[in-house]
Amino acid sequence: MTSSAADAAKTIIIAEDHPLFRSALKLTLDQVFDQPAFVEAETIAELQTAAEVTEKPDLILLDLNMPGAHGFSGLVFLHGRYPEVPVAVITANEDDATAQKAARHGARAFIPKSARPETIKEALLAINNGERWFPPGFTEACAQTEVVSDMESRIASLTPQQFRVLGMISEGMLNKQIAYDLEVSEATIKAHVTAIFRKLGVRSRTQAVIALQSLELEDKSSPDNTAESSSDTSD
Repeated sequence: MTSSAADAAKTIIIAEDHPLFRSALKLTLDQVFDQPAFVEAETIAELQTAAEVTEKPDLILLDLNMPGAHGFSGLVFLHGRYPEVPVAVITANEDDATAQKAARHGARAFIPKSARPETIKEALLAINNGERWFPPGFTEACAQTEVVSDMESRIASLTPQQFRVLGMISEGMLNKQIAYDLEVSEATIKAHVTAIFRKLGVRSRTQAVIALQSLELEDKSSPDNTAESSSDTSD
């Protein structure tokens, strides 16, 4: 156990869809913190549930490419809804641009998946000490003052359920499909879609998807099913 680790037990959410990598992370975390409690999530939906039911998590480790993620949308949501909880991005996307965007969207650390265990420990200890950690070469660029865009603030204002619905809209799902998957009525989904449009300041599904793309959360073309007339929340 590292002597500089905090005395109090930590509650850590690990949002990662690969079981072997989650296990490796837990082994490393056990060496840094004193008997940490782990909450695991394999999808963005599970991460949202974990964040809701976990009382004051001390740290969230977030994979950008897990199921349900749309680029940086999960990070934007977490940072806006739980700004006091440090989020460390752990990703196979190790380029400078991704690191800078992670910093701008509120990540406390950016840890490449290719990093050695010793490097991951260094990053975790830095976070535990209230510091930010980015790999050598990224530090200067990522230390810039965060600029929160208007759309980022709007997305962060969504409720967890609205965020789930927005993600499903971006995947081209119809209201009836979303209602079936979430086990609610289609009328409930229509109400969520109306609220999402209002909060994002858009009038159609296509515009909602473009709103995500404007934050460069993920570069993908709008699904065919999202093309709906303005102010129409129905299928």
